[in-house]
Amino acid sequence: MPIKDLFKGIDQVGLVVRNLNKSLESYANIFGIGPWQIYTFQPPLVTDMTVHGKPASYRMRIALTMLGPVMLELIEPLEGENIYQEFLDNRGEGVHHIGCYTDALDRGVRALEGSGIRVLQSGRFADGGYAYMDTEKSLGIILELIQMPAEMPPPQATWP
Repeated sequence: MPIKDLFKGIDQVGLVVRNLNKSLESYANIFGIGPWQIYTFQPPLVTDMTVHGKPASYRMRIALTMLGPVMLELIEPLEGENIYQEFLDNRGEGVHHIGCYTDALDRGVRALEGSGIRVLQSGRFADGGYAYMDTEKSLGIILELIQMPAEMPPPQATWP
């Protein structure tokens, strides 16, 4: 897969937050953004988790909503080594990544790795998965490749 074929558009903007509930209140009450679908991503929902090339186990709460054609994702790291907590520790809250949907996650990862871009963190779920690529030096932001499952599981909660 040529790398240029990975970029058909920006499908997601991901922000790391310290307190998901507080952030949801701000987005919904001040800016009117929502409703949000809330999930806890952890095993067994997410499998084959890696961080910096090594097997890992981490947990995070996420909230998803559509803002026009782009999915907005808020991520609160809960436990385990992960790139979200690294981001919070080094930079504080803010825009963490842009995400591009793909129907060929493994081929996309191989194409980027063939250009010397390594995987920072990854995981699998159902018939989908994700890989955060180390593109900060070349793009100024982390790129997440996302293979969406055919059907998302029901959210644990919604806001508001």
